[in-house]
Amino acid sequence: MAEPLLAVDGLAAGYGATEILRGLSMSVAPGEIVAVLGSNGVGKTTLNMALSGIVRARRGRISFLGEDITGASPADIVARGLIHVPEGRKIFPGMAVRENLELGSYRRGKAARAANLERVFAIFPRLKDRTAQLAGTLSGGEQQMLAIGRGLMAEPKLLILDEPSLGLSPLLVEEMFALVRRINAEGLAVLLVEQNVVQSLEIASRAFILENGAFALQGDARELAASDELRRAYLGM
Repeated sequence: MAEPLLAVDGLAAGYGATEILRGLSMSVAPGEIVAVLGSNGVGKTTLNMALSGIVRARRGRISFLGEDITGASPADIVARGLIHVPEGRKIFPGMAVRENLELGSYRRGKAARAANLERVFAIFPRLKDRTAQLAGTLSGGEQQMLAIGRGLMAEPKLLILDEPSLGLSPLLVEEMFALVRRINAEGLAVLLVEQNVVQSLEIASRAFILENGAFALQGDARELAASDELRRAYLGM
């Protein structure tokens, strides 16, 4: 495996007296889709926020592009190219689609803003048709496209996608996973954090199953998909 873009070693994090993450170790290589899968409340969002510098690590080490970012600020982490598209989209509903996208390049990617806009519009043609529309009036699927497009405006080296299929119709879920595959096919590494086990394992190369703040299973995505243990625990089979 290539030298990892992201390497996490023994990460522990939490809130107040409660420890949520209990010694997680994982990696993401260049050009790879890695899935972190689990149900609500197991620590997925806490992991994302720890990687993004929003929640401080209590123990362990996070390195990105070979440098220790464990204590780095969120702004510094974004400037390095680790971009987090949060759960729930977190768009600015009272601003136009174009304004939301341009804000994605506030910290990183400003010099190539025009070219990056065209790239986003090529991936998400529906957004190009709605550049002046208020983001809050978009459909759920379009808002998710906008959130991902805003992340792409920052020229990520690694894109963390937190529950991109959440709240979407089955048809839009299929479309969303196809878009993730397309973005990755252009060379962008993706950390896909999801509850949708089946479709995530179809597009990921490796996966980690998070349960109560620790990885219960990990390995090759296709092998995990065929695992009797995974089928019993997460697919009810």
